[in-house]
This record gives sequence, structure tokens and C-alpha cells, in this order.
Amino acid sequence: MRLSHTLLLTVLTSSLLSAADWPQFRGPDGQGHAGSARLAIKWSESENVSWKTPIPGEGHSSPVVADDQIWITTAIPEGVKVGKQRALVADRLTLKAIMVSAATGKIEQEIKLFEVEKPEPKHALNSYASPTAVIVDNFVYCHFGTYGTACVDRETGKVVWTETTLHCDHQNGPGSSPVLFGDLLVIHFDGRDKQYLAAIDRHTGRVAWKTDRSGRMHDNNDFKKAYGTPLIVESNGVPLVVSPAADWVYGYDARNGSEVWKAHYGQLGFSTVPCPVEWKGKVYISTSYMKPRLLAVDYSGRGDVTESHVKWVSDKQAPSKPSMLVVKGRLYIVNDKGIASCLDAESGEELWKARLSGEYSASPLHANGFVYFFGQNGTATVFKDGPTVVEVARNQLDEGFMASPAVSGNTMFLRTEAALYRIDQK
Repeated sequence: MRLSHTLLLTVLTSSLLSAADWPQFRGPDGQGHAGSARLAIKWSESENVSWKTPIPGEGHSSPVVADDQIWITTAIPEGVKVGKQRALVADRLTLKAIMVSAATGKIEQEIKLFEVEKPEPKHALNSYASPTAVIVDNFVYCHFGTYGTACVDRETGKVVWTETTLHCDHQNGPGSSPVLFGDLLVIHFDGRDKQYLAAIDRHTGRVAWKTDRSGRMHDNNDFKKAYGTPLIVESNGVPLVVSPAADWVYGYDARNGSEVWKAHYGQLGFSTVPCPVEWKGKVYISTSYMKPRLLAVDYSGRGDVTESHVKWVSDKQAPSKPSMLVVKGRLYIVNDKGIASCLDAESGEELWKARLSGEYSASPLHANGFVYFFGQNGTATVFKDGPTVVEVARNQLDEGFMASPAVSGNTMFLRTEAALYRIDQK
């Protein structure tokens, strides 16, 4: 049903892997795995920090890494005020790409990509630069939702192309990161007004295909939006985009955007954020807000597979923002309130849970037998991978984590709300 992990990455993302250590949101496989990397277990502002670089503006995009370059995006808002329901409104917005030297921590490029007059309001917990960039070969692709997508030459800093025709009303600001399939960047646009996904040709910036969501949603437009990032798997010889949206998760043919299957969440599910993860022919979905629900879905079906391919459902401790992690049949999750859980991925049975410190938005990381959770208060808790709870360390930095980590070799790069860190085991 599914290509081997190594073969799948070779077939679908060979050019991406040849260029970068951590090329997209959640790494080479898009699922938060750093393999056998021997990362630091303990750190603080004074321990195992090789450098710390303040980052201008605000942004929740995660670092991506290639060669000696770390790329992130940032937003510089002007005239910010509080609007309705505590949403933040800016008079003007400058959106940038920033390149930091992995060796020294020096900001070597700061490239203006878009200037926006009267941007839409955003949620106080979001930023205008939340989607994570993608590195392919000598190019970095920076996405800002409805405000546009840009291709930048990593060597020269030249903007190769911009795409500004794809729009939606995010309501709370952009959040969906692009993923790569061959020469296509696949991106979600799930707004209050319209809901679709599109593929952009990475060489030209032209829209290669665009597909509207087909599932019936709630009549209230506020319940139609979502902020998810897709995952690409293989099913029955078809490269499949697993795409969580409001109320439904879909499978699309990555080559042309045609819908292969869809499954309903069984309840209202909107503002969906977590990226799917995969294990042995199933994808794991969290439906996000109101009452988050976990679903395990067999992705081999056709048509409406709600009754036939949803293998289990759990309404316990599901996350609204952090993505999940699967390691050797164990599904690791942390919900927004800081309850970490480990489930049996086959059955959904809870193996253990633990109370962490503070609230959570960043996604967890697995490396060399350890699982890392990163909190909005700057706490990072490390557990040993296994069916019983074994906490190894609890670390603290000055500011909190909204972005997820990146890894290169045995080094971890962490973006807090104010700075970028290089963490090495000394």
C-alpha cells in the first residue's frame, strides 16, 4: 500500500533532500523526525547555547536549513491596534525573508518580499509570518497566505518570482505551510469565504492546479476556515496529498489535484492546524477547535470513506495547534493546555500521559530515542521514547516557542518569540 519510507522520499522529494538538511516544516519527511541525530538533552540561556540572535519583527515560521544557511520569515507591522474580539489590526505590513549563518548566527540577508496596506486582522496568538518556508536546491520559497508566495535565490538574495493571485479571508492570519511534490508547491487556502488548495510551479510561480473543497460544511462562515499543512504519501501507485480542512480530511492526487477520497470528522471541526502524520497505511488527524478529536484514517480508499476507512476515534486530550509524532507505533501528542500523551497508534489506547508546564503551539520532535516538547513559556521537556513515561530533562529559555524546531547534523535550531538559538551538546 505504501512505499518504503526511504523510497517514498526518493521518489517524491529527491531534489529537496539533495539540497537541504531540514528543508520544510517538520523536516525531510514532514513528520518531525531527526533520525539518529545526537541532540542536546539539556540547555538553558547559559548552557549548550552556541549562539543566540535576536530576530526583527514577529513570526512563527519554523527555521529551514541548507548548507550553512538558516531561513525564516518575519513580519514588520506598523500602526498595530486591538480590534474586535482582541484581534490585532495593522495599518501597514512588511513581509521579509531572513537568512542567518548556521555557523556564526549572523544575519547575512534580510530581503523585503511584500508590502501590504491595510492587512486583515490576525489573532493575538498568530503572526503574519507563520507559514514555514521550503528550500529546494538553490532556492527558498516563502509563503504568507493570502499576501503572496515568493521564490528567492539563496545565493544572491534576488527575488525570482512572486505569486499574488491566490487569496482567501483567513480571519486570524495565515498559517498553512507549503509542501513540495516534484516541482510543485502544494498549499492550503481555507478561509471564511472560499476553501481550496492549489499547486504552484516552483520554477515559474504559475498556478498548476487548483481544487475546491467538496465536503458540506457548517453554514456559519467562521466555521469553514482552517490552517493546516498537508502531508504527501503514496497509495495504490498514486502520490496522495492528505489534506485536513474544516469538517473533512481529503486525499488528492498530487499530480493534478483531483479528489480521491474524503472522510468526515463526525463532528464540527474547524480552524484545523495540526499537520497529519502517517504510520502503516494510516494517517492521524486532529480536528482542532471547539472539541478537538483524533482520527486514524486508512488512506487507501476511494470516494466518501467516512464509514469504511476511519479506524478509530478518540476525544481525549487532542491538540488544537501542535502536530503529532509517530515513533515505532507510538503516537505522541501534546494538547494546547500542556497534557502530553502517548497512544498505541494501532488501537488508540492511551499508554501514558504527563502534565507539562504552560501552554503549547509548537510541534514535537523525535531524535535518537528521545521526544522533545516545546512550550509557549520557553520550557522544553524531553522524554525517553517508550511505552512508559520517562522524563529526562526540563529546560528553560527566556522567551516562548510558537515555531517548531529544526535540525542539522547534531545541532538543533530553536526559534523563540524574540530570537533564534543554536543548541549543541558541548
